[in-house]
Amino acid sequence: MSHLTGRTLFITGASRGIGLAIARRAARDGANIVIAAKSDVPNPKLPGTIHSAAAEIEAAGGKALALKVDVREEDQVQAAVAQAVATFGGIDILVNNASAIWLAGVTGTPMKRYDLMHQVNVRGSYLCTQACLPHLKRALNPHVLMLAPPINLSQKWFQHHTAYTMSKYGMAMAAYGLAAELAKDGVSVNALWPRTVIDTAALAMLGGMARPENCRKPEIMADAAHWIFTQPPRSLSGQFLLDEDVLRKAGVTDFDGYAVQPGAPLLPDLFLD
Repeated sequence: MSHLTGRTLFITGASRGIGLAIARRAARDGANIVIAAKSDVPNPKLPGTIHSAAAEIEAAGGKALALKVDVREEDQVQAAVAQAVATFGGIDILVNNASAIWLAGVTGTPMKRYDLMHQVNVRGSYLCTQACLPHLKRALNPHVLMLAPPINLSQKWFQHHTAYTMSKYGMAMAAYGLAAELAKDGVSVNALWPRTVIDTAALAMLGGMARPENCRKPEIMADAAHWIFTQPPRSLSGQFLLDEDVLRKAGVTDFDGYAVQPGAPLLPDLFLD
């Protein structure tokens, strides 16, 4: 399968950034997109809402269902999954993209920030997978994708932001474990991470460590995710994938078009040596 025509993607946090880019790419194939995110009214600090995302998806050729969902709330997730199935007839792909970030050490991390990261990143991803699973099992080419890094136990990835690292590695461990658990059901579960920092609203959380001109656009992650979703589930599962490596498998050799400023040095993303 080389396209996503008629397939239904449930994407958390798809009102902006990488989630929205993945949605737009799938929409170009004529996919159905469930936008499961909290942003239903404009925020001056964060561009994009579920409604503006729906408009972009439909303009790109897809069908959109905008749902206000807090992935920390089980009843909201279950209701959103039920509405998605009622609207589109099933769920083929789940993208666990919603994520909270707070890059500080133990003394600079209020417990509400610790709880937020673990509730959104780990518990939210696990909950969404659990809720979508009955429908994924009935899909012809089911995939779960975690936006999570390969697990790198070098202390340098812990010493400045242990709580955030724990939460993202929790997502990665969920992908690894669920891939083994769901292999018998033919459901593919993988983790995808960018080799370089991506220019999104989360860039502000890096505290000036990254400038947009040293980043790539979210479209590189969207194209990598698209390739993953078009692979047979039993041939690709339980992998920690990087966007560049995936696109090389897809035949891409020139990455300049993904750069915010072609020719500028690129900043490697967190968790990659």
